[in-house]
Amino acid sequence: MKTVMVVDDSRIMRNIVKNTFAELKIPCQFVEAGNGREALQLLQNQPVHLVLLDWNMPELSGLDFLKQVRAMEQYKDLPIIMVTSESAKYNVIEALKNGATDYIVKPVNEKIFTEKLSKIAI
Repeated sequence: MKTVMVVDDSRIMRNIVKNTFAELKIPCQFVEAGNGREALQLLQNQPVHLVLLDWNMPELSGLDFLKQVRAMEQYKDLPIIMVTSESAKYNVIEALKNGATDYIVKPVNEKIFTEKLSKIAI
């Protein structure tokens, strides 16, 4: 079974993402982190197949997490999708330039989620 890491400082948002997977009937288990620093620690302790990452978080932002993970050879192919309210074109470009696999603007809807997930093997 695949493991999906949901990184967001909002527990409500993490639950919305998990519920969306359930509604789409995508079998997986979840690991949750409230910020990028916590996510980095969890990532090094267990295999993860997909990261869904918020941008604005305390301690370590999503963008900084992304940069650190992409600097590690073992995670260069790990799918990381930004799921954030940052919708400016500049932010999207910045995230993709730093290695994000894809970008979803909140609020998350099933159609867009399905479309983005269909591009990666989960």
